[in-house]
Amino acid sequence: MRIVLVGLNHQTASVKLRERVAFSPLEAREAAGRLCERGILTEALVLSTCNRSEIYGVRSPSEDNDRGLEEFLASFHGLPLQCVEGSLYRYRDQDVIRHLYRVSSGLDSLLLGEAEILGQVRTAYRNALEGGTSGQVLNRLFQGALEIGKRVRSETGIGALPMSVAFAGVKLAEQIFGRLDAHRALIVGAGATSEKVVRHLRDRGLQHLRIINRTEDHAWELACRYNGEVAPWEQLSEAIEWSDLVVASVLSKEPVLTREMAEGAMLRRGNRPLLLIDLGMPRNVAPAVADLHNVFLYNIDQLTDIVQQNKKAREGEIPRVESIIEEQIEKFMRWRVGVTICAALAEMDGKPAAERLACLHSHVESLAFLSPQERLYLAGRLERILNHSTNGSREFLRCLPELRWSTRTPEGLRELAGVNPQTA
Repeated sequence: MRIVLVGLNHQTASVKLRERVAFSPLEAREAAGRLCERGILTEALVLSTCNRSEIYGVRSPSEDNDRGLEEFLASFHGLPLQCVEGSLYRYRDQDVIRHLYRVSSGLDSLLLGEAEILGQVRTAYRNALEGGTSGQVLNRLFQGALEIGKRVRSETGIGALPMSVAFAGVKLAEQIFGRLDAHRALIVGAGATSEKVVRHLRDRGLQHLRIINRTEDHAWELACRYNGEVAPWEQLSEAIEWSDLVVASVLSKEPVLTREMAEGAMLRRGNRPLLLIDLGMPRNVAPAVADLHNVFLYNIDQLTDIVQQNKKAREGEIPRVESIIEEQIEKFMRWRVGVTICAALAEMDGKPAAERLACLHSHVESLAFLSPQERLYLAGRLERILNHSTNGSREFLRCLPELRWSTRTPEGLRELAGVNPQTA
């Protein structure tokens, strides 16, 4: 089995491209299902947020071409491969594991240490479970990612003074308006991001709050929790006219706030300054709105200054986080070797010695994430135990947790395989 990943994120692709390849939860489940049905992957999971679209999967080592996965990602969104090819990254095995653990710990986020990403990883994993496309390997991988996310936030200061995208938007409003208590805010959307924005605004003393959402019941639920007002979706233009600050975060393929809508609202409000913060992906506010006089539009990619301030405050915690990540990678790799040996154990039961050795080598060769030299050392270790113990494979399983997983040095390889450095 080989773990693979193809994706793009805020470091490799513009917001314009990211919004074209974003997956809704239903699309993510549909895409994973298609990948498994077509035999491109045996397990599949799609992680899609405002900053990334990634496909995680498991496939046979004999299928050693990422092209099919890349073509699927592009074609699913009706795009030619050339449109996305230059923005994609491709990882395998340990590099996939390390990347996912960095994502879940907040090291790979636009806002270093952001808290939102762990919930998004959890939602993507649950989506794959419910769709039946996550199996033994991805289950273990994503359970480890959730575990590492919790550890990082409890054992390090990477998440101190929360700096989610929602918080960054509110900080931007403070930088422009100063005190927020006398200003009016309209929140377009009633999801998790919108609730965080509302909470941060209330914490900063904002008194005048209005919420608008396609599903009005959800808007009322949020408004009741934070003592706000609700406006009908059909009155979005009038609600903009009322506002000083508009924060938009809804799931929509097309902008919900057009230039014409904003232009009409500005005329009726006498061209008083209006701050628009677009946290949607795809974007909720048409880019042309920024051309209007006294309208200030910011999207996710324009929060650079706040991102940099956050990064400087937290980057001192990065080595501690990376240490936890390496520990978790080692844990996962031991599990993978253990699963392989367990499969060999079950298959070798009752077989003659010659067949047992052939079976053993077949299973070790399936560990495609190991180099040929590493597989040779591991097979040698197991073969020696089998030849000198009636319960040899089980003896190896008992000692497996004691082995230090290190592939960086020849000594690490020998330790993995149990070879004495003096005689190797």
